[in-house]
Amino acid sequence: MDDTKFGTRNKRGDYSPNEPLVHAPLFRFPPNPGALLKWLPHYFLPWNLIWLASAAAWWVWVVPDAAEMQTLQWGWVLWLLAVNCVAVFVFYGALELHLYVRRAQGNRFKYNAKWPAEHKSAAFMFRSQAIDSMIRAFGTGVPIWTAWEVLVLWAWANGYGPWVSLDQHPWLLVAVWLVLPVIHEFHFFVIHRLIHTPFLYKWVHSVHHNSVNPSPWSSLSMHPVEHLLYFATAAYHFILPSHPLLAIYQLHYAGFGAVVGHTGFDKLELGEDRVIDSHAYAHYLHHKFFEVNYGDGLIPLDKWFGTWHDGTKDGDAAMNARYQKTKAKANAKAAKSA
Repeated sequence: MDDTKFGTRNKRGDYSPNEPLVHAPLFRFPPNPGALLKWLPHYFLPWNLIWLASAAAWWVWVVPDAAEMQTLQWGWVLWLLAVNCVAVFVFYGALELHLYVRRAQGNRFKYNAKWPAEHKSAAFMFRSQAIDSMIRAFGTGVPIWTAWEVLVLWAWANGYGPWVSLDQHPWLLVAVWLVLPVIHEFHFFVIHRLIHTPFLYKWVHSVHHNSVNPSPWSSLSMHPVEHLLYFATAAYHFILPSHPLLAIYQLHYAGFGAVVGHTGFDKLELGEDRVIDSHAYAHYLHHKFFEVNYGDGLIPLDKWFGTWHDGTKDGDAAMNARYQKTKAKANAKAAKSA
């Protein structure tokens, strides 16, 4: 497919889409019902329905009986860990293999023209971004993901929390499912701003930002503290009327959904004339510029806090003006204390 129909390349070969990034119309004032109805299919398709399907598969075929989960035992805990590890290896690995090892799509729709494997760095274990990311994913990422899953399931099995039945409250649980992505976005933005504070950035979040040119395995390339905070999105189910199926969905939204924002490609080709939008550009710009797009645009939090970058030259100008203002304040403070 000719990607220049949808975007342009600079002199380095980096790709950017023609259309500027826009926030979802959920929180637009005054409301625009037409825009909302036009956008709604993108809210569900394809990713949210995929994570719901995967959560349902876990609930039916993976999660043990409630009686077994009433007691914390290594058998069922390690079973969940093993399944999660296999699923991450298959899903992350398939995308990495297709896009970055086989390079089946070439550099069509690829934001950064460089390939991480061709640029070794001492910032990574074994000087390899992919190896470093895999070690972090399976070393602490999936275990902490599973720990939150185990906590939720154990609490449900023992009646701790405001759990409700699928049979008795189906429409309530549908409503909860619809707002879970919004809750995730809010949680992600808050913890993301937190770990960008100087101390936590240096000792925690800088690990993730070593992947300036992210690929699928970069998704869980995090410090264990960031893993703990990131998957704490499951904790909302201890205060919401919910069901463990939805808690698993939210963990899948965070765990598998992270790959979508780290593909490094604007669109994934499904043939010669079909593509899926990755919606990865906002987060790619965060990896590129560090201090923009702390969220993904579902809630206009970045716009409200002045850190939104829409991928245009105007976005560059606003970002640079913000940098200069911050720099001037720092210089003034240093001069005053001298």
